[in-house]
Amino acid sequence: MTKTVPNAAPGTEVLNVSDHTLRGLLGYNIKRAFNVMQSDLNRALKPHDLRMITFTALVLIVDNPGLRQSQLADALAIERPNLVVIIDELEARELITRDRVPTDRRAYSLQVTLAGRQVYNAALRDVQAHEACLLSGLGAADRARVIAAMQVIEQVRDRRATT
Repeated sequence: MTKTVPNAAPGTEVLNVSDHTLRGLLGYNIKRAFNVMQSDLNRALKPHDLRMITFTALVLIVDNPGLRQSQLADALAIERPNLVVIIDELEARELITRDRVPTDRRAYSLQVTLAGRQVYNAALRDVQAHEACLLSGLGAADRARVIAAMQVIEQVRDRRATT
């Protein structure tokens, strides 16, 4: 069976594909929901010239003044060399400063600048509006349950990693 897909090239027909079996899998549904949220989040962050990873890093730096680069890499679950690109981007935009830790000359402490705080505040408002819009069909109790369920999954992974 074929159907015409809106916005497809003229004359293009697409096979009607069922994902019924996959819709019974939680991981598949999480991934589909994440794709929608990520796409909309990218639109919310674009006016601030931020990507999801740079926004996340900025939020962690604001919420944890003096955070070391190694701690940020661990929090973001990325390799330290990959973090340098993110830090360089935020520093080049003068959103953060990178200062040597006096007690450890190899370590750098990260601080938000006034410009960084302003970008953070504006971007956070837009991200919160993005989530409110996408999650408007869920009540507060449902949102809390979804977050709790995601945290349970994460904890199971963490327990398995230590055994």
